[in-house]
Amino acid sequence: MRVSAEPDWYESAGISLGVRVGNLVFTSGQAPIDAQGATVGAGDFETQARQALANLSTVLTNAGSSLADVVKATVFVTDIAQQDIYAQLREEHFPDKPHLAESFVEVSSLANPEWMIEIEAIGLVG
Repeated sequence: MRVSAEPDWYESAGISLGVRVGNLVFTSGQAPIDAQGATVGAGDFETQARQALANLSTVLTNAGSSLADVVKATVFVTDIAQQDIYAQLREEHFPDKPHLAESFVEVSSLANPEWMIEIEAIGLVG
């Protein structure tokens, strides 16, 4: 089942915000964009990370899941030196222990050159 939002910020790209299969939801990479697709916080990693996490939360919630139900996340960043900032945000947004499984990967660029982070996740439903 396709997961969407209103407005669906990925509709124009022809991809789903996420897909629910049984009791799992797989999200597309959530970028630092607002509901209209405009980049938020250009040049500010923390602001961008907070927006990407907020988008991730929306997608999971729309699928019947939540950040608390995430079992695996992959975080793509354009500067690995931002890992400490993201670690603080992870504690804030994913406080339950044991923590989720996560990969934190530096990439040369993301789909939009202004983006500094993109987060995809797998969450449980129910």
